[in-house]
Amino acid sequence: MARILVTGGAGFIGAALSAALAARGDQVIAFDRSDSPALARNRACFPEITFLPGEITEWPHLVAAFLGHRPEAVVHCAAIVGVVAAQASPAATFRVNVEGALSVFAASRLFGARRVINLSTEEIYGPFQAPEIDETHPCAPVGAYGISKFAVEQLARDDVRRHGLPILHLRTCWVYGPGLPRPRVPKTLLDAALAGRPLHLAKGADFRVDHVYIDDLVAGLLCALDAPRPRFDAYHIASGAAPTLGEIVAIVRDLVPGAEISAAPGDYDFAPGVSVVQKGALAIGRARDDLGYAPRFDMRAGLAAWIAARHAGED
Repeated sequence: MARILVTGGAGFIGAALSAALAARGDQVIAFDRSDSPALARNRACFPEITFLPGEITEWPHLVAAFLGHRPEAVVHCAAIVGVVAAQASPAATFRVNVEGALSVFAASRLFGARRVINLSTEEIYGPFQAPEIDETHPCAPVGAYGISKFAVEQLARDDVRRHGLPILHLRTCWVYGPGLPRPRVPKTLLDAALAGRPLHLAKGADFRVDHVYIDDLVAGLLCALDAPRPRFDAYHIASGAAPTLGEIVAIVRDLVPGAEISAAPGDYDFAPGVSVVQKGALAIGRARDDLGYAPRFDMRAGLAAWIAARHAGED
């Protein structure tokens, strides 16, 4: 049993991770700016979860959390997430994502945490140069979100060189599953299909990106926490495949008979005027060999599990 602090512990990923940690017997400190229904359900089931309201950009909030609970490990999930949100407020994105991360790293070091896991993103790479890339791919991020997350990784490496605190970066991709708050594929497709609403995307059927089911991402985070001596400081936690949006539409239509959803050929846009750079699959061999990570859900299995969760009232 360990004491683990999860920043962003009320968010989509942080709440799912907090539940998994508590279920295996860890004491969880969920640090976030506000509570959420998902975290409230977690706390009702697991008294091991302590919710601490606070901002990662406020040093006194972090000091109080670390001083009061002395976490042995930290999983840093808190951030302004996504290309669209970051583009809307670049200055706030850098304050939260970069300044906040540096404060979390400093508090972890000063109060004796043994390991920090930093949740990173495929956006640090910018346009993919191949259909599948590994962790050695050049980093040329585009836009405030990817640039801020790459800056965090680089500043963390400087921190490690100067102070020695182990900081691992888990680069994930498009996470989906119960609790996903953003109206993004495949959620928008599944929402329409299950509600019996027609939905036609005017473009995007040819777009490929790696999607990882939330349970697999959480499993990867646990692997990184438990690995005795990781050889690298960056790992992909993904599915290792990149179906096209058109293929995802076909899977949803097969799983939800009668669904009136479709997508026209072309690339995908995050929002009108906000295009997505070239993407693909994230190779997961390093995480498999070094951390013991093994994803359980391909796209069909993940969507089927999400539909089952909807029917059970768990989403």
